[in-house]
Amino acid sequence: RQDILARVLFGGRISLTVGILAMFVAIFLGTTIGAIAGFYGGVIDNLLMRLTDLFLALPQLPLLLLVVYLFREPIKQIAGPELGIFILVIIVIGGLNWMSVARLIRGNILKLKEMEFVKAAITLGANSQRIILIHLLPNVVSLIIVAATLGVGNAIITESTLSFLGLGFPPDVPTWGQMLFQAKDYLDTAPHTAFFPGLAIFLTVLSINYIGDGLRDAFDPKNRQ
Repeated sequence: RQDILARVLFGGRISLTVGILAMFVAIFLGTTIGAIAGFYGGVIDNLLMRLTDLFLALPQLPLLLLVVYLFREPIKQIAGPELGIFILVIIVIGGLNWMSVARLIRGNILKLKEMEFVKAAITLGANSQRIILIHLLPNVVSLIIVAATLGVGNAIITESTLSFLGLGFPPDVPTWGQMLFQAKDYLDTAPHTAFFPGLAIFLTVLSINYIGDGLRDAFDPKNRQ
């Protein structure tokens, strides 16, 4: 017998941590690639966007399963069974979810760099790094926040999918996905063991999306005016 509430609460810490850290990886990669491609244009833009198209063309879930299957044993030997899987899941989920962020940031940077305040900064002698960090990225903060909140929800669902398929955390680590994986054999006799972690995933992702919408409105300059 197991305390379902305690496992849901404890698993929530792990699932949320994975979602937030994987989101940071995806946002960092996407923002960096999108900003560089949009600002410099030309050959750099073409190369980075073709790389983005390549990642978008790859089937995400099969690739995710393949990478985790191939590297989980080596990283377990290096960092241990729990920490190793934790690091691997974060890197893989974040590394396969940056493409939409990159396209979103690139499109807005292409529009912003043609505006007068950017041309004025160039005329005053500001270097490329200062223009991107000081003048361009603050104007896409609201987009990054919305993408980040969606990324957290997506990362939580992806981690739950990996655990449900048996390629996530070890059985003794009660993430929500791991609880669903263990509950699938007891749906007839104990359906509540699957209902509560599933409900936790649903409510968490829904809440994060609502928070993202609120933050987007709060950071929107039009609403401030």
